[in-house]
Amino acid sequence: MRQFSRCAFAALAFSGVLSAIALPAAAIPADNVVLRAMDKITARVSTVTVPVGDTVAFGSLQITVRACDKRPPEETPEAAAFLEVVEERPGEAPQPRFNGWMFASSPALSALEHPVYDLWVLDCSGGEDQAVEPAPAESESSTTESGTNP
Repeated sequence: MRQFSRCAFAALAFSGVLSAIALPAAAIPADNVVLRAMDKITARVSTVTVPVGDTVAFGSLQITVRACDKRPPEETPEAAAFLEVVEERPGEAPQPRFNGWMFASSPALSALEHPVYDLWVLDCSGGEDQAVEPAPAESESSTTESGTNP
């Protein structure tokens, strides 16, 4: 009996620890990514919003956005985008320069390594504020304009 009570106490304590651990909320997929690109030679800086699935050109770079996720408002702010960057020079075959996730809070974590261009993810926008319309109440949907049931 004593061994059973110890096991029961251990199981209860363990379940309390498990319930205290907060699981992170799922990322919210966004419709657009906000990028900042810099030409190191001319010091030209551009901020551009690119829809997911589209490609934008910056200098000789072709930047394709594959995905953009943002944490919910109640979590620590973070935006991440999956980018494919290809350099296209005249007379040469296209060269892949970057393929992976870039994080807004840690741009150096996975950065574009290029002698002329820098690229950062600033934010993800769209998608998070698409509110679902509430369904009409039962009494509203079953009456006509005159206020009588059909």
